[in-house]
Amino acid sequence: MFFKTERTLAFRYLRSRKRTGFVSVIAGFSFLGIMLGVATLIIVMSVMNGFKSELMGRVLGLNGQLGVYPAWGGLLADYEEKKEVVEQLDGVDRVVPVLDGQVMVSSTGGSTGVMVRGILPHDFERQTLLKDGYTGYPLEEFSSDQVILGYRLARKLGVRPGESVTLISPKGNITAFGTIPKMKAYTVIGTFNSGMFEYDSNFIFMPLEMAQKYLMSEHQVSQLEIFIKDNNQIDAMVDRVFSVLDSTAQVYDWRHANQVFFNAIEVERNVMFLILTLIIVVAAFNMISGLIMLVRDKSKDIAVLRTMGMTKRSVLGIFLMAGLTVGVVGTAAGVGLGLLFSYNIDAIKSFLENLSGHELFSAEIYFLSHLPAEVNLKEVALVTAISLFLSLAATIYPAWKAARTDPVEALRYE
Repeated sequence: MFFKTERTLAFRYLRSRKRTGFVSVIAGFSFLGIMLGVATLIIVMSVMNGFKSELMGRVLGLNGQLGVYPAWGGLLADYEEKKEVVEQLDGVDRVVPVLDGQVMVSSTGGSTGVMVRGILPHDFERQTLLKDGYTGYPLEEFSSDQVILGYRLARKLGVRPGESVTLISPKGNITAFGTIPKMKAYTVIGTFNSGMFEYDSNFIFMPLEMAQKYLMSEHQVSQLEIFIKDNNQIDAMVDRVFSVLDSTAQVYDWRHANQVFFNAIEVERNVMFLILTLIIVVAAFNMISGLIMLVRDKSKDIAVLRTMGMTKRSVLGIFLMAGLTVGVVGTAAGVGLGLLFSYNIDAIKSFLENLSGHELFSAEIYFLSHLPAEVNLKEVALVTAISLFLSLAATIYPAWKAARTDPVEALRYE
């Protein structure tokens, strides 16, 4: 605990004077550098955490944690028996048979290639992410020749619930003139908004039985999506599921299916942390130069204080207090600014987009339709500790030089 005299002198040295105005300017820039560095680091890390968590939530909301696929490619036969066996395992919430196929969809508004996903109607309703984003006719009507489109796809094709689209499949009837693509019209009963650009612009859901008939895959599916109760038990569940299946099937978990993508996010997150920490390091170097200039400018004052009986420890305390004041206040301001931006990042993004008239966060590039942010208090504490440590390290050498000032040499020519 520094005494009142040391605190008073430290704060006075930081205030601008005619002779020390430039030193105060450097201290001001050091304060801004630390504040902006800490705030930027917190904001970027929060956005990266939010992006990863949101993406993981969307992926797991649309797909199961585990998937059962054919061992040698193709389609999965006898899926109903496999489904019943897996559903009996402890820890399994539900098993969803899925049939995927690539087709072309056309309407009066245009045409494009899409992915058709056949799914049982009651399984569609149980997927909260899809049900919450659904708009259109009641889901009880999701049967027979009805389909549900991603809202971006529906907007692109210019269709609304109640209108029809035509699906064109490359798997068609074989004739003397070759294979004729299979065409069939379906009624759009609604659209879904999953929050993921890839699904909202490229997926069409239809009842599983209709999808099997249309894709000519009777009694077969692409995979079984397994939703488990505890996401932390994935490794144990993989072993359990594998033990009850025969050699015609293999088991993958969502981590392996998306490993490259999520590893890239983690690497980018770590690199961004290191790069943005350099902003704080640069601000700390500015603080060192500012304090060294302050010590040289106040050398005569230090000499007078020493001759009046002030100890080296007290002189050391003055300049430690001066440097730490800049570091602590800058860090506190940076944490406050970073948290303010992080908790309101989506509103700020919308304001800037309205102000500039340009889209800053494109769903086509970032997969999500909004800018997420998730504040990790442990990371905030780590950033705060790093900033305070660098601030303390930056003040040690100048304060040590001030404490070693020789009063005789400083006042020799006065």
